[in-house]
Amino acid sequence: LRDRALLMREGIRHRDFMFRLPTRGLLFGERALQQTLNDMGQEIEKLIARNEVEAWQRLTRVLTHEIMNATAPIQVVSQAYLQSPQIKGSPYEEGIRAIYDTSRGLAAFVESYCKLTCFQEPQLGDVSLLPFCQSVAALYPHLAWHVEVSPDATLRADAAMLRQVLINLVKNAAEAGAATIDLRWDGRLYVSNDGHAIPDDVAREIFVPFFTTKAAGSGIGLSMSRQMLVRQGLSLMLRERPLSGYNVTFVIESET
Repeated sequence: LRDRALLMREGIRHRDFMFRLPTRGLLFGERALQQTLNDMGQEIEKLIARNEVEAWQRLTRVLTHEIMNATAPIQVVSQAYLQSPQIKGSPYEEGIRAIYDTSRGLAAFVESYCKLTCFQEPQLGDVSLLPFCQSVAALYPHLAWHVEVSPDATLRADAAMLRQVLINLVKNAAEAGAATIDLRWDGRLYVSNDGHAIPDDVAREIFVPFFTTKAAGSGIGLSMSRQMLVRQGLSLMLRERPLSGYNVTFVIESET
């Protein structure tokens, strides 16, 4: 028990709350205690994820508000100068146009990221997972699909939002070189792929808004996916140890 406590303490110290130590061979009381600690670790991870989502949403709202307030007058004034006969054709026109174009570009950039906090209210219903997964698989016929979901499996969710989340995960997997997608259900929905493994230092940051390792990536796909699921009472986690045969596994499950 002492050794187990030390292992779990190290996990917490390194922000690894997905630890699950085996209970086989323990006495009844020890087994119950270990199972409780295993479950507690997962609950802590979900709570931290929800708090991070709420913190990023608040920060994004503040930043977009302040940036829009700062750029709006610059855009209006520079546009007015560009329309002035005294500026047209003068040495100042090129510089003022650069200011105007930059302010417009920044405003468009900020507006595009407003979607991180401007989701519609989810319309919850019982989603039948087998036909749902099959319909997403049909969008990517160039990938090999393994779907192990029972016909009676359902998940309480907004079907449109859940579809967007699954599409984001599959799209990321394909961009990481995946040839096979595996979907399976055991009370949780596991989404696995055989693309490039995610390094530990990257895994700690993948749900941070605007973080990306792609040259042309926006860094909002996974963050937006987690936020959409949190609004539905669901969670999205990267599994520390992928399912056997795969390099990456995400888990979608109910928080209740």
